[in-house]
Amino acid sequence: MRALFACVLLLLSLPSMADDHSQLYQAAGWPDQRVHFSAALEAAQQRYRSTLPPAVYQALVDNSNRRFAPQAMDQRAQAALRQQLADPKPALQFFQSPLGRKIVAAEVKATSREELLKNANGLPRVEAEATRRLLIRHLAQALPAKEAGAEVSLALAGVAADSLSQMIPGLLNGGQAQGMLNSQRQRLIDQIGDDIDNTLLYVYRDLSDPELEEFATFAESAAGKAYYQAALNAVRAGLAVGQSGEELAPATPSI
Repeated sequence: MRALFACVLLLLSLPSMADDHSQLYQAAGWPDQRVHFSAALEAAQQRYRSTLPPAVYQALVDNSNRRFAPQAMDQRAQAALRQQLADPKPALQFFQSPLGRKIVAAEVKATSREELLKNANGLPRVEAEATRRLLIRHLAQALPAKEAGAEVSLALAGVAADSLSQMIPGLLNGGQAQGMLNSQRQRLIDQIGDDIDNTLLYVYRDLSDPELEEFATFAESAAGKAYYQAALNAVRAGLAVGQSGEELAPATPSI
Protein backbone atom coordinates (compact mmCIF):
# COMPACT_ATOMS: atom_id res chain seq x y z
CA MET A 1 0.00 0.00 0.00
CA ARG A 2 2.85 2.40 0.82
CA ALA A 3 4.41 1.68 -2.58
CA LEU A 4 1.13 2.40 -4.35
CA PHE A 5 0.71 5.64 -2.40
CA ALA A 6 4.25 6.69 -3.34
CA CYS A 7 3.56 6.00 -7.01
CA VAL A 8 0.40 8.14 -6.88
CA LEU A 9 2.35 11.01 -5.31
CA LEU A 10 5.02 10.68 -8.00
CA LEU A 11 2.43 10.81 -10.77
CA LEU A 12 0.80 13.87 -9.23
CA SER A 13 4.16 15.62 -9.07
CA LEU A 14 5.10 14.97 -12.70
CA PRO A 15 3.53 18.15 -14.13
CA SER A 16 5.61 20.30 -11.78
CA MET A 17 8.73 18.40 -12.82
CA ALA A 18 8.14 18.97 -16.53
CA ASP A 19 10.50 21.47 -18.12
CA ASP A 20 9.42 24.80 -19.56
CA HIS A 21 9.26 23.55 -23.16
CA SER A 22 6.95 20.69 -22.18
CA GLN A 23 4.75 22.99 -20.13
CA LEU A 24 4.59 25.47 -23.02
CA TYR A 25 3.56 22.68 -25.40
CA GLN A 26 0.65 21.89 -23.10
CA ALA A 27 -0.28 25.48 -22.21
CA ALA A 28 -0.38 26.64 -25.83
CA GLY A 29 -2.88 23.91 -26.74
CA TRP A 30 -0.71 21.75 -28.99
CA PRO A 31 -2.02 18.37 -27.74
CA ASP A 32 -5.64 19.49 -28.21
CA GLN A 33 -4.93 20.75 -31.72
CA ARG A 34 -3.26 17.49 -32.64
CA VAL A 35 -6.31 15.57 -31.38
CA HIS A 36 -8.57 17.77 -33.50
CA PHE A 37 -6.34 17.27 -36.53
CA SER A 38 -6.49 13.50 -36.06
CA ALA A 39 -10.30 13.63 -35.81
CA ALA A 40 -10.54 15.73 -38.98
CA LEU A 41 -8.21 13.34 -40.77
CA GLU A 42 -10.34 10.34 -39.76
CA ALA A 43 -13.47 12.11 -40.99
CA ALA A 44 -11.79 12.88 -44.32
CA GLN A 45 -10.75 9.24 -44.70
CA GLN A 46 -14.35 8.15 -44.20
CA ARG A 47 -15.58 10.58 -46.85
CA TYR A 48 -13.22 9.08 -49.43
CA ARG A 49 -14.17 5.48 -48.64
CA SER A 50 -17.11 5.41 -51.07
CA THR A 51 -15.53 7.54 -53.81
CA LEU A 52 -12.17 5.83 -54.41
CA PRO A 53 -11.26 2.36 -55.66
CA PRO A 54 -10.49 0.10 -52.67
CA ALA A 55 -6.76 -0.17 -53.44
CA VAL A 56 -6.35 3.59 -53.82
CA TYR A 57 -8.38 4.25 -50.70
CA GLN A 58 -6.33 1.80 -48.65
CA ALA A 59 -3.08 3.33 -49.88
CA LEU A 60 -4.27 6.79 -48.82
CA VAL A 61 -5.35 5.53 -45.40
CA ASP A 62 -2.10 3.64 -44.80
CA ASN A 63 0.06 6.58 -45.89
CA SER A 64 -1.89 9.15 -43.89
CA ASN A 65 -1.87 6.96 -40.77
CA ARG A 66 1.88 6.53 -41.06
CA ARG A 67 2.61 10.22 -41.68
CA PHE A 68 0.19 11.48 -39.04
CA ALA A 69 0.62 8.88 -36.30
CA PRO A 70 -0.27 10.87 -33.14
CA GLN A 71 2.74 9.88 -31.06
CA ALA A 72 5.15 10.59 -33.90
CA MET A 73 3.55 13.96 -34.60
CA ASP A 74 3.87 15.00 -30.95
CA GLN A 75 7.48 13.84 -30.79
CA ARG A 76 8.50 15.69 -33.94
CA ALA A 77 6.70 18.90 -32.97
CA GLN A 78 8.05 18.94 -29.41
CA ALA A 79 11.58 18.25 -30.58
CA ALA A 80 11.40 21.11 -33.09
CA LEU A 81 9.96 23.52 -30.53
CA ARG A 82 12.70 22.60 -28.08
CA GLN A 83 15.38 23.07 -30.74
CA GLN A 84 14.03 26.30 -32.21
CA LEU A 85 12.95 28.21 -29.09
CA ALA A 86 15.89 29.04 -26.86
CA ASP A 87 13.90 30.65 -24.06
CA PRO A 88 10.34 29.36 -23.60
CA LYS A 89 9.66 31.25 -20.36
CA PRO A 90 8.09 34.45 -21.82
CA ALA A 91 5.69 32.50 -24.04
CA LEU A 92 4.90 30.10 -21.20
CA GLN A 93 4.10 33.01 -18.90
CA PHE A 94 1.82 34.55 -21.54
CA PHE A 95 -0.11 31.36 -22.32
CA GLN A 96 -0.53 30.55 -18.63
CA SER A 97 -2.08 33.98 -18.02
CA PRO A 98 -5.89 34.42 -18.04
CA LEU A 99 -5.70 36.07 -21.47
CA GLY A 100 -3.41 33.34 -22.82
CA ARG A 101 -5.80 30.64 -21.64
CA LYS A 102 -8.69 32.50 -23.27
CA ILE A 103 -6.77 32.71 -26.56
CA VAL A 104 -5.90 29.02 -26.52
CA ALA A 105 -9.52 28.10 -25.72
CA ALA A 106 -10.69 30.15 -28.72
CA GLU A 107 -8.15 28.51 -31.02
CA VAL A 108 -8.94 24.99 -29.82
CA LYS A 109 -12.68 25.62 -30.20
CA ALA A 110 -12.15 26.85 -33.78
CA THR A 111 -10.67 23.51 -34.84
CA SER A 112 -13.18 21.29 -33.04
CA ARG A 113 -15.29 18.82 -35.00
CA GLU A 114 -18.42 20.83 -34.23
CA GLU A 115 -16.99 24.09 -35.53
CA LEU A 116 -15.55 22.47 -38.65
CA LEU A 117 -18.93 20.91 -39.45
CA LYS A 118 -20.78 24.15 -38.78
CA ASN A 119 -18.46 26.11 -41.07
CA ALA A 120 -17.94 23.48 -43.76
CA ASN A 121 -19.19 25.92 -46.42
CA GLY A 122 -17.07 28.82 -45.21
CA LEU A 123 -16.91 31.16 -42.24
CA PRO A 124 -19.59 33.82 -41.81
CA ARG A 125 -18.60 37.39 -42.55
CA VAL A 126 -17.80 39.19 -39.31
CA GLU A 127 -18.66 42.87 -39.00
CA ALA A 128 -16.28 44.95 -36.89
CA GLU A 129 -15.46 48.57 -36.14
CA ALA A 130 -12.38 50.19 -37.65
CA THR A 131 -10.40 49.95 -34.40
CA ARG A 132 -11.02 46.22 -34.10
CA ARG A 133 -10.14 45.67 -37.75
CA LEU A 134 -6.85 47.49 -37.22
CA LEU A 135 -6.03 45.28 -34.24
CA ILE A 136 -6.84 42.17 -36.27
CA ARG A 137 -4.64 43.44 -39.11
CA HIS A 138 -1.75 43.72 -36.66
CA LEU A 139 -2.42 40.16 -35.50
CA ALA A 140 -2.65 38.88 -39.07
CA GLN A 141 0.77 40.32 -39.77
CA ALA A 142 2.31 38.99 -36.55
CA LEU A 143 0.82 35.48 -36.41
CA PRO A 144 1.97 32.83 -38.92
CA ALA A 145 -1.64 31.70 -39.39
CA LYS A 146 -1.66 31.67 -43.18
CA GLU A 147 1.75 30.00 -43.30
CA ALA A 148 0.60 27.29 -40.89
CA GLY A 149 -2.53 26.76 -42.98
CA ALA A 150 -0.38 26.28 -46.06
CA GLU A 151 1.73 23.69 -44.24
CA VAL A 152 -1.39 21.68 -43.36
CA SER A 153 -2.46 21.73 -47.01
CA LEU A 154 1.01 20.68 -48.18
CA ALA A 155 1.13 17.85 -45.63
CA LEU A 156 -2.23 16.49 -46.78
CA ALA A 157 -1.14 16.77 -50.40
CA GLY A 158 2.02 14.89 -49.46
CA VAL A 159 -0.12 11.88 -48.54
CA ALA A 160 -1.63 11.91 -52.03
CA ALA A 161 1.84 12.20 -53.56
CA ASP A 162 3.09 9.23 -51.54
CA SER A 163 0.06 7.19 -52.57
CA LEU A 164 0.43 8.09 -56.24
CA SER A 165 4.09 7.10 -56.20
CA GLN A 166 3.15 3.84 -54.50
CA MET A 167 0.33 2.99 -56.90
CA ILE A 168 2.31 3.88 -60.04
CA PRO A 169 5.97 2.99 -59.36
CA GLY A 170 8.43 5.07 -61.32
CA LEU A 171 6.02 7.89 -62.09
CA LEU A 172 7.53 10.19 -59.45
CA ASN A 173 10.11 9.51 -56.82
CA GLY A 174 9.55 10.89 -53.34
CA GLY A 175 11.89 13.84 -53.85
CA GLN A 176 10.23 14.93 -57.09
CA ALA A 177 6.76 14.74 -55.60
CA GLN A 178 7.71 16.73 -52.51
CA GLY A 179 9.54 19.29 -54.64
CA MET A 180 6.42 19.87 -56.71
CA LEU A 181 4.36 20.35 -53.55
CA ASN A 182 6.83 22.77 -51.99
CA SER A 183 6.69 24.97 -55.08
CA GLN A 184 3.02 25.60 -54.28
CA ARG A 185 3.68 27.00 -50.78
CA GLN A 186 3.53 30.69 -51.65
CA ARG A 187 0.41 30.26 -53.76
CA LEU A 188 -1.34 28.60 -50.82
CA ILE A 189 -0.17 31.32 -48.43
CA ASP A 190 -1.55 33.99 -50.74
CA GLN A 191 -4.89 32.19 -51.07
CA ILE A 192 -5.31 31.82 -47.31
CA GLY A 193 -4.15 35.41 -46.80
CA ASP A 194 -6.99 36.74 -48.92
CA ASP A 195 -9.44 36.00 -46.09
CA ILE A 196 -7.18 35.86 -43.06
CA ASP A 197 -8.60 38.99 -41.39
CA ASN A 198 -12.14 37.60 -41.38
CA THR A 199 -10.84 34.24 -40.15
CA LEU A 200 -9.12 35.87 -37.17
CA LEU A 201 -12.13 38.09 -36.48
CA TYR A 202 -14.20 34.92 -36.21
CA VAL A 203 -11.73 32.85 -34.17
CA TYR A 204 -11.09 35.64 -31.64
CA ARG A 205 -14.63 37.02 -31.66
CA ASP A 206 -15.00 36.64 -27.88
CA LEU A 207 -11.89 38.70 -27.11
CA SER A 208 -12.43 42.35 -26.24
CA ASP A 209 -10.54 45.11 -28.05
CA PRO A 210 -8.15 45.62 -25.09
CA GLU A 211 -7.50 41.84 -25.05
CA LEU A 212 -6.80 41.84 -28.78
CA GLU A 213 -4.41 44.74 -28.29
CA GLU A 214 -2.56 42.89 -25.52
CA PHE A 215 -2.42 39.78 -27.70
CA ALA A 216 -1.02 41.78 -30.63
CA THR A 217 1.55 43.41 -28.35
CA PHE A 218 2.83 39.99 -27.29
CA ALA A 219 2.82 38.62 -30.86
CA GLU A 220 4.81 41.62 -32.09
CA SER A 221 7.32 41.52 -29.21
CA ALA A 222 10.71 39.84 -29.51
CA ALA A 223 9.51 36.97 -27.31
CA GLY A 224 6.32 36.59 -29.32
CA LYS A 225 8.15 36.59 -32.64
CA ALA A 226 10.58 33.97 -31.35
CA TYR A 227 7.74 31.74 -30.17
CA TYR A 228 5.65 31.98 -33.32
CA GLN A 229 8.63 31.36 -35.60
CA ALA A 230 9.50 28.30 -33.54
CA ALA A 231 5.85 27.26 -33.54
CA LEU A 232 5.67 27.41 -37.34
CA ASN A 233 8.75 25.22 -37.59
CA ALA A 234 7.20 22.84 -35.06
CA VAL A 235 4.02 22.63 -37.16
CA ARG A 236 6.09 21.72 -40.22
CA ALA A 237 8.02 19.12 -38.24
CA GLY A 238 4.91 17.61 -36.68
CA LEU A 239 3.22 17.30 -40.08
CA ALA A 240 6.43 16.02 -41.70
CA VAL A 241 6.09 18.57 -44.50
CA GLY A 242 8.70 18.02 -47.20
CA GLN A 243 9.37 14.42 -46.19
CA SER A 244 8.38 11.50 -48.36
CA GLY A 245 6.78 8.45 -46.80
CA GLU A 246 10.04 6.51 -47.04
CA GLU A 247 11.84 9.16 -44.97
CA LEU A 248 9.47 8.98 -42.02
CA ALA A 249 10.95 7.03 -39.15
CA PRO A 250 8.58 5.17 -36.82
CA ALA A 251 7.90 6.80 -33.49
CA THR A 252 9.97 5.65 -30.54
CA PRO A 253 8.24 4.88 -27.26
CA SER A 254 7.90 7.86 -24.91
CA ILE A 255 9.94 7.73 -21.74
